[in-house]
Amino acid sequence: MINDLWYKNAIIYCLSVETFMDANGDGVGDFQGLMRRLDYLSGLGVTAIWLMPFQASPGGDDGYDVSDYYNVDPRYGSLGDFVEFTHGAKQRGIRVLIDLVINHTSKDHPWFQDARSDPRSRYRDWYVWSDKKPANADQGMVFPGVQKTTWTYDDKAKAYYFHRFYDHQPDLNTSNPEVQAEILKIMGFWIQLGVSGFRMDAAPFIIATKGADVIKPVEQFDMLRKFREFLQWRLGDSIVLAEANILPKDNFEYFGDDGDRMQMMFNFQVNQALFYAFASADTRPLKKAMEATKPRPATAQWGLFLRNHDELDLGRLTDKQRGAVFAAFGAEKDMQLYDRGIRRRLAPMLGGDRRRINMAYSLLFSLPGTPVIRYGDEIGMGDDLNLPERDCARTPMQWSTEPEGGFTKSKKPVSPVIKEGPYGFQHVNVAEQRRDPNSLLNWTERMIRMRKEAPEIGWGDFSVIDTGNDGVLALRYDWRGNSVLILHNLHAQPAEVTFDPDIGEDGRQLIDIADGASSKADGKGFHTVMLDAYGYRWYRVGGLDYLLRRKEI
Repeated sequence: MINDLWYKNAIIYCLSVETFMDANGDGVGDFQGLMRRLDYLSGLGVTAIWLMPFQASPGGDDGYDVSDYYNVDPRYGSLGDFVEFTHGAKQRGIRVLIDLVINHTSKDHPWFQDARSDPRSRYRDWYVWSDKKPANADQGMVFPGVQKTTWTYDDKAKAYYFHRFYDHQPDLNTSNPEVQAEILKIMGFWIQLGVSGFRMDAAPFIIATKGADVIKPVEQFDMLRKFREFLQWRLGDSIVLAEANILPKDNFEYFGDDGDRMQMMFNFQVNQALFYAFASADTRPLKKAMEATKPRPATAQWGLFLRNHDELDLGRLTDKQRGAVFAAFGAEKDMQLYDRGIRRRLAPMLGGDRRRINMAYSLLFSLPGTPVIRYGDEIGMGDDLNLPERDCARTPMQWSTEPEGGFTKSKKPVSPVIKEGPYGFQHVNVAEQRRDPNSLLNWTERMIRMRKEAPEIGWGDFSVIDTGNDGVLALRYDWRGNSVLILHNLHAQPAEVTFDPDIGEDGRQLIDIADGASSKADGKGFHTVMLDAYGYRWYRVGGLDYLLRRKEI
């Protein structure tokens, strides 16, 4: 069962081929460069790679405007290079997930060009058209403040086309059976080339009804089941990780009551409450979010993350909570984006404070689900706020102190490497941190190993333990007769807490597996633990002979 559900205890690493390493010398990352860094990822402890789009694209939205679903963008290499990469990853025990961008195409895609050229085109109904501009055309934009409408007039088609995203990304009519059949074909193609699954971009928009007469879109959840069935027939342990920023009441619609739809989803509810906890040292909304998202099918799993390639979306928080997060991490206007989020990387958001960065990642690894790490966060990379929109957090990986951070031999990389300030590649890079036993990189590697040795978090059930302090979070996980208990202090000052592990006689002994500061209960079964400012403790409950006591069922 563990092998079948590999994603339950995985470590997923998100990266863009374009920004990881350039082996061709043209200033753009490529698959040959990525191949050369597989040993680095293997050494870090990564078990799965999530690749951002690399298919052929005009590049109007960092590859999310696909113009050919069946080919690699020539800047990154060839299909042969991709297959060599997936083979190399498999040799190292690393699975590959790729972005599945099927809500829209590029307007340069041959399908759209054919569709706009003739109303009788076989592809005309693959897109969403209207003879007149709908009354609600100024509503529902994904990028408010940048995007002005969701309907744009096309002179050649003599009609308006629908685009939930930018105007160069016309939406596919995903209700069309022919479009659905093509989506299955796309998935089957990449599965055949070695991928283990997909991160489904904008899942709620894919399954929503579209059209000029649609006032309130209706989600077609059966579509998700169709995708799942197809994938599992082609490759039994392949998965879909859905991007769906939804309310907890809708979780089972995406997972399926019987776990027959999406295997994984990102937990946006917990992510937003987590940053409020960082800003306020108040874990109550975070506990509430975890409890609200706790129910899920046995085969389903949450993907947990701190930062990703988009803005930190705070739309689910209250106005007061959102204001607190903005004030703490993105007070200046150029740090904010789309009237709802922050566009910075994690390290500068936390002021470069190693105590806070360590605590944040320790907390990520201890949350109920599978951790997803953004490339460069393991060394504390920064952002370049001079770059537009989300590009500020998509700068090249910083490998060394060599020119352009060891990313490329070209003097003009397409995306500029961070060269100035405390986050410049001269100060933040892999090579120097590799040699420093106390670096963030080496700490992250040790933390990943510890997380992988605690499958209770990925597989087990969690309980929130009362510490009497809203700024100290205590979580206990139970699985197969074993338990781990993890404490985090979100305060900027030390905190002493007294608590009952609530697990009987085994709970009298807590063995620290992070730094050796173990704890024994008093006569009443309570533990008293002192935590440093932004401190944490990872405990094995009962002793280190837990593997001998693990139950098979």
